Amino acid sequence: MPCLFNVKAGTYDLDDLVLTPIDPTALLEAAALKESEQALQQQSDIEKRQAKAKALLDATGSLISNGNFESTQKNPAWPDHWGQLKENGSYEDEAGDHFVRMKSTEPGKLIMLYREIDLPSDVKALKLSWRWRVTDLKVGEKPWFDARLIAEILDTDGKKLKPQPSPSYSRGTDGWVHVSRDFLVPEGAVSIKLMPALFSVASGTMDIDDIKLEPTDTQALEAAAAKRAEEARMRYVAPEEPQKENWPLELHTEGNRLVDSNGEEVWLQGLNAGNLETLPHDTQVIKSAVVGIEEWNANVIRLPVKEEFWYGTSVYQKDGGQGYRDTIDQIVTLVANRGAYLVLDLHRYRAPKPIHAQFWVDAATHFKNHPAVLFDLMNEPHGISWEVWRNGGWVGTKTGVDESGFLTDAEKKANQGYESVGMQGLLDAVRSTGARNIVVVGGIGWSGDLSGVVQGYALDEHEGGNGIMYSWHQYNWHTGWAKTVLPVAEQYPILVGEVGADTNKMDFIPHEIQESPYTWVPDMLGFIQKYRLNWTAWCFHPRATPVLIKDWTYEPTEFWGVFAKEALHGKQFEMKRMR
Repeated sequence: MPCLFNVKAGTYDLDDLVLTPIDPTALLEAAALKESEQALQQQSDIEKRQAKAKALLDATGSLISNGNFESTQKNPAWPDHWGQLKENGSYEDEAGDHFVRMKSTEPGKLIMLYREIDLPSDVKALKLSWRWRVTDLKVGEKPWFDARLIAEILDTDGKKLKPQPSPSYSRGTDGWVHVSRDFLVPEGAVSIKLMPALFSVASGTMDIDDIKLEPTDTQALEAAAAKRAEEARMRYVAPEEPQKENWPLELHTEGNRLVDSNGEEVWLQGLNAGNLETLPHDTQVIKSAVVGIEEWNANVIRLPVKEEFWYGTSVYQKDGGQGYRDTIDQIVTLVANRGAYLVLDLHRYRAPKPIHAQFWVDAATHFKNHPAVLFDLMNEPHGISWEVWRNGGWVGTKTGVDESGFLTDAEKKANQGYESVGMQGLLDAVRSTGARNIVVVGGIGWSGDLSGVVQGYALDEHEGGNGIMYSWHQYNWHTGWAKTVLPVAEQYPILVGEVGADTNKMDFIPHEIQESPYTWVPDMLGFIQKYRLNWTAWCFHPRATPVLIKDWTYEPTEFWGVFAKEALHGKQFEMKRMR
């Protein structure tokens, strides 16, 4: 490409251009020599940086100079060694304590401090600690657009190594809080980039101070890494082709019981395998379904899902939901191949929307007449009248006791100000496809009250449908067992779709009304067994309270998991007192 390359003026004459092969030996030798010299120089530079980092650590106890932001020798308006933000940053003083403030004034804008820290050669693990105060933060367009501290470990060429520390994030703090993170340093690490940031938030302020980086012991971190690797290895479950000869028989209702096509009564007892209602790409739930059946003796798995993930419209998905639907298909097949049933739970709240009816048209068409699949139409209706619950109508601002502390503000807002299609509308949507699968219908009050079903609000089943069972959810602060479920249990099959208790009390429920699991759980299991109610314990996940398991080894928790596992294996419990 001979050219005049963006010159202001001039003339370029070209002639007799010749290209011929030559002996490359001398050129290759020269290139190799130059590369070797550069490598030696680079290694020398790195060793100097590593020695300087070690000297700083020995002198101060931290690899970060001026991590407390107190030194301002070069510029009294900004701390030494920290690149000054051109905008949205300020150097603050509170009673003689100095810190950096980042404040978002433009939604979606990235505001970030940046610092690259050299590491000594012998560092195998690091502890990063700091104080921060996050106020008035509103998350940006994506869930991870929040306040965070990002750390990236680099090699000699400035490329990121694996594994990397996970970002630490906050959506708000109660004043100043101290945070620390320990992580292993990959082989070949030379430096670490630290980037405190307001990461494309809608608005908010982050104050940061006292950043410290120091070596720490590797033993606990290596053990945790080994455990994660083992859990990842154990997580894998090979996909299976449908083995219809092993599938359970199709169910229908007869009076207040479930009966299979041979006329035998079936008592469903199992677990909620949660997390697909939270993360569409989760695969641990696949393993959970199999372990629940093979090791915990469950004959039913309740699988919470969301229509947003089914259609692939969440910010986490780019495949139109295909991967999510494939995961559900895989779980259904694994469960059915083991002779168990699966309750597909649309894990939504308040009152049915038109999009929920559309979901059930699609899902019911997909699983139409599958003998192992039951349809739980909506997780927990609440804050509505029995009329709206059944027939639909306007859903306004909710009043009364608020049990929705686990929902985001956006989710709460989305659960009001719309015209509901009602639970009958969801049942009609299922039956419009020709699917006869049993439908499961939760009552009002977060599915904790079924009394209206026997007071004129029972749903109308369609001809050819396999029947309706009603769902009742109970935790260790609920009372009124007799009036909220037993009259309905005399006429219809009941699924206690969520049940459990935890020693870790929920802050959005008054602590004093949350009974000890050690007294509540045996009585509830005794109640379920006495009236032969179908049940699925919540939750087969170590971070979804009430937790049945301690971790992904599936070891049961003493206060809930042990009792539930014993009940699934046939142990009988005495109900000493009804609540």
